[in-house]
Amino acid sequence: MNLRHASTVTYLAGALSILACFLAPVRADDNVRIQEEVWALPLPLPMFAYVVRPVGDGPFPLAIMNHGVSLKAVDRSFFPLVEFRNAAKWFASRGYFVVAPVGTGYGAAAIDIPEHGLYGPFFSKVGSCTNPNFHDAGRAVAQVDLWIIDYMVAEKRVLPKDVIVIGQSAGGWASIALSSANPPQVKAIITFAAGRGGRVDGKPNNNCAPDKLVEVTADFGRTSRVPMLWFYIENDTFFGPALSKRMHEAFTAAGGRAEYHLMPPFGSEGHFFIGSPDTIPMWSPLVERFLDAQK
Repeated sequence: MNLRHASTVTYLAGALSILACFLAPVRADDNVRIQEEVWALPLPLPMFAYVVRPVGDGPFPLAIMNHGVSLKAVDRSFFPLVEFRNAAKWFASRGYFVVAPVGTGYGAAAIDIPEHGLYGPFFSKVGSCTNPNFHDAGRAVAQVDLWIIDYMVAEKRVLPKDVIVIGQSAGGWASIALSSANPPQVKAIITFAAGRGGRVDGKPNNNCAPDKLVEVTADFGRTSRVPMLWFYIENDTFFGPALSKRMHEAFTAAGGRAEYHLMPPFGSEGHFFIGSPDTIPMWSPLVERFLDAQK
C-alpha cells in the first residue's frame, strides 16, 4: 500500500469511527421504518454524507440530494449536515435510499486563510462576475453525483437503473448540469430554486450575470433529455420569477425536458422553501405525480 492510499484509508477509518453515530430507526408517516446515518464516502474526493434509508438490505432506488453553497468560508464552516432533513426523510419513507453529500470545503474543512497558508478545498466557485464560469461550477458537483452513483451501485445497496437526483439552489444548478450528460442510471431530476450567482453583495434580486446564467441554462438544455421537475418560489430573492421563467424557456427551447412550477410566497425568503417541513404538503403531490409518470 502506498503512503497516499494509506493516508486516505486512515482518514476514512477515523472519520467513520467518529461519525458512526447511527440514530434509532423511526417510523415514517406511511409505516415505512427508516434509518438515519452519517457516512464517510470513499470517493476520488472523499466526503461525508447524511444518509436516510429504509431499514433493510435493499437494494433500493437511490435519491441523491445536492445542497446549496455559500461563497463565504465562515458561512461554510457553520453549514448544517443536511439542509433539508424533512424532505430527505419524505423520500426515504417512499422507499428511496437517500444520500445527501456534504460538499468538500464545508464544516471544519472550510478553513480558508491564504495569508497564513491555509487553503480550503471548496471547488465550486464561479469566478468573477464579469465572466462567471457557471458551466464548470455545475459540472464539478455533477461529477460528484456520478461518483456516488457508481459507489452505491458497486456496494449493491441501490438499484443501478433507478436513480433520482434532487437539488436546491446551487445543488439544483448542479442537477441541471448533470442532466446535460444524460447518465443512463438517472431516470428523473427535481430542482428547487436552482441557479448560481444570486444575491451579489447580499443584495436581493441582484444576480451576478443573469444573461450569462440564461445562456448556460440553454447550453445544458441542448443535450439534456432527462425528465425534470423545476420548482421556483414567488418571493425568492436569489432567482426571482422573471429570471427563472427565462431560464426555463431557454432550457426547453434548446431541447431540455422540464416541468416548471412557480410556488406561492413562503415566509420572508422563498429561496429556502424546501428546508421547511411546512412546505412538504405543497410540493409532495407534484413530486409524486411526476415520479409516477416516469415508471
